Amino acid sequence: MAVTAVVSAVGLVIDDRVLVGAPIWAKPFKFAVSFVSYSLSLAWMLSLLPRGRRAGRRAGTVVAVASLGEMVIIVGQVVRGKRSHFNVATPFDEALFNTMAVTVVVLWTATLVIAVLLLRARIADRAAAAAMRGGVLLALAGAAVGFLMTRPAPGQRRGESDVVGAHSVGVPDGGPAMPLTGWSTTGGDLRIAHFVGMHALQLLPLVVMVLAVLAPRRPRLADDRVRLRLVRVASGTYAAVFALVLWQALRGQPLLRPDAVTLGAAGAVLLAAAAGTYATLRGAPRPGAGLPPRPSDHSPSVAETRPSAEVTGARKDLVS
Repeated sequence: MAVTAVVSAVGLVIDDRVLVGAPIWAKPFKFAVSFVSYSLSLAWMLSLLPRGRRAGRRAGTVVAVASLGEMVIIVGQVVRGKRSHFNVATPFDEALFNTMAVTVVVLWTATLVIAVLLLRARIADRAAAAAMRGGVLLALAGAAVGFLMTRPAPGQRRGESDVVGAHSVGVPDGGPAMPLTGWSTTGGDLRIAHFVGMHALQLLPLVVMVLAVLAPRRPRLADDRVRLRLVRVASGTYAAVFALVLWQALRGQPLLRPDAVTLGAAGAVLLAAAAGTYATLRGAPRPGAGLPPRPSDHSPSVAETRPSAEVTGARKDLVS
């Protein structure tokens, strides 16, 4: 995938062909980069499994083979100057698209197996375990968004249209788009939720790494319970953002042109995230809490606080 990303980058420079409103080599480049990060994340997670490594290794191999098969079709269609996704113009194109659908299902199922292994594993670092589990579950949800794209768009009918399916909602594919990402600026775009969900695999473990770096300077973060709660807040916030951008796209709304309802929902998500973070840090034990106080230079010594023999004798006389 790394080699394919380099080849595609060269193609972006030397090949000026445009397909569906985007440079023809943009799709293989984005897919290759995405598969690099996806595969590295899964490989790292599988390396932490205390049990079930053989099943995890087999599932990882299936992910790699399925990814390779999909990229072969994408690059092959680029060389032909044809669309890879949603293309049913000829029996051959339709067969390739149907093959890609099978590879996606196989890849999704293999990732599900890895998710089950991670959910059942006992990993010592609870914060890292929570980040990995949340990341892989959100990645599965993000990948499942792709199934929504295969539904016929308005005006499309199987057997009558050359294209069946779309990633845009409310507008045709290939219209005005954001730079780099290619996401629609005039309608909803399901690729946004697809992207957000898939890359939870990298971003949630990154939260754990940031907390580990900050822990020496922020003693409260040294408590594994605090890190675990912060990761759970981050996972919940990320899931809410994923649901929000998916809901926004399904309503045919561009990402950068949210209405009042979307802005209100986004504000609620941010408020909940801030409240969860504040509550976690406020409830965290202070550094040194629960430890006995250290004697100072002005504290009386044991000898000074021990009653003298005269005082003790006087007390006995008084009692008698």
